[in-house]
Amino acid sequence: MTFDPASYEFSQSTGPTPIRASTVLPARRENVELKTQDGHTLVGELALPESGPVNATLITLHPLPTHGGFMDSHVYRKASYRLPALAGIAVLRFNTRGTESPRGASTRAFEEGIGEQHDVEAAVRFAVERGLPNRWLVGWSFGTELALMYGAVEPVAAQIEVAILLSPPLHRAKDSHLKQWAQSGKPLTVLVPEHDDYLQPEAAKERFTLAPQARLVGVKGAKHLWVGEKYAGRVLNEIVHEVTGAGSAGTSLPQEWDGPVANAPA
Repeated sequence: MTFDPASYEFSQSTGPTPIRASTVLPARRENVELKTQDGHTLVGELALPESGPVNATLITLHPLPTHGGFMDSHVYRKASYRLPALAGIAVLRFNTRGTESPRGASTRAFEEGIGEQHDVEAAVRFAVERGLPNRWLVGWSFGTELALMYGAVEPVAAQIEVAILLSPPLHRAKDSHLKQWAQSGKPLTVLVPEHDDYLQPEAAKERFTLAPQARLVGVKGAKHLWVGEKYAGRVLNEIVHEVTGAGSAGTSLPQEWDGPVANAPA
């Protein structure tokens, strides 16, 4: 059964409520389908601010589906729960081809990052057609490979502002892709966990010299999957600072909410 985001049950809190991993804040949420140029259907969700302008749009690219990555991977899930309300940010999440989650299954099968070029293009095209402004690619692990391989080439390059990379392994993405980003001049922000399984801060600094505009942020104590509210929160704070320019680096999102809240199903 496909999960319907309209099924969240909101209740008015009696005062400020701590924002926890399962806390869902108000937003306009809808299940969406993305159509690829090679004829496939990708399932996803768009979460928009309940009111007011959209300050920025995150087009999220999830971790490796053959190792449990999907649109509900926890950092992206928390982004959709919180950022529309806390920062006026729209969050588009979707399953790449062959990937399944509680939202449903996208058609086709995993294609090692090759056919997924069509998936990236479809997601960006959807955001453009919906009139969503200030579009940012946010890739995590395998998703960073897709962002690096396809974000600096047309048709995507002209339709996004920048990319944010979380835990880039730089396996499928090669030096040639970093050079493409360098030539594009588009900024990159790269968050690298201190204890990453694949690429740690010192090695990342060396690899990303090929894209000199990249801003690398080493995150002390973090691991590849950003497990724990401390590290997921750090990622969300960095994203909001980058895409909205609000506050200074290190400024934290609110940790309490005084208004209607819901709890996500376990």
